[in-house]
Amino acid sequence: MKVFWLVTKKAFGVWFLLATCLFSAHAQDAKIPLEKFDYLANKAEETVEVALDERLLQLAAKFLNSKDPTQAKIKEIIVGLKGVYVRVFKFTKQGEYDLKELDSLRAQLRAPGWQKIVAVRNNRGGDNVDVHLLMQNDNIAGMAIIAADPRELTLVNIVGMIDLEKLSQLQGQLGIPKFDFELSGGKSKPRNED
Repeated sequence: MKVFWLVTKKAFGVWFLLATCLFSAHAQDAKIPLEKFDYLANKAEETVEVALDERLLQLAAKFLNSKDPTQAKIKEIIVGLKGVYVRVFKFTKQGEYDLKELDSLRAQLRAPGWQKIVAVRNNRGGDNVDVHLLMQNDNIAGMAIIAADPRELTLVNIVGMIDLEKLSQLQGQLGIPKFDFELSGGKSKPRNED
């Protein structure tokens, strides 16, 4: 009987290790290479770069006050994340970057598992927004947002298990910009401006 429990414990340990590795590998698929757009910083008037891996997110969570309702919500959200990566480039005039430069990124987001949930197009030179989710069974394992207009480009990549209702509360936090829509239950709706 001792041998049975010993073998069972070892088998469970191996299964747990494999499951953890598989989740980590899948979560890594959610990270997209935003750094390949860093060359745009030389053309931009203003840039923002945020690169918070899991270690830095957990460190940040330690400094959030659990008694402050806003900070407590942020802490709850970031505990399950593996990374938050943001690039924002603001240009002085139109045409300083080519929208076609985003084609390779959009192609990567058409890979299996990724699903586009929002696509906003303005054919008169306004905002164009794409929101993609990486699904793992019925869970969201990653998110990518591309918001492009003629004078500003915003790229956001969130890696890890995501609850969309809670995630919408991160807009304006951790370098994640506020968008003109809210994510609610996998659907977008106009955001109420305060």
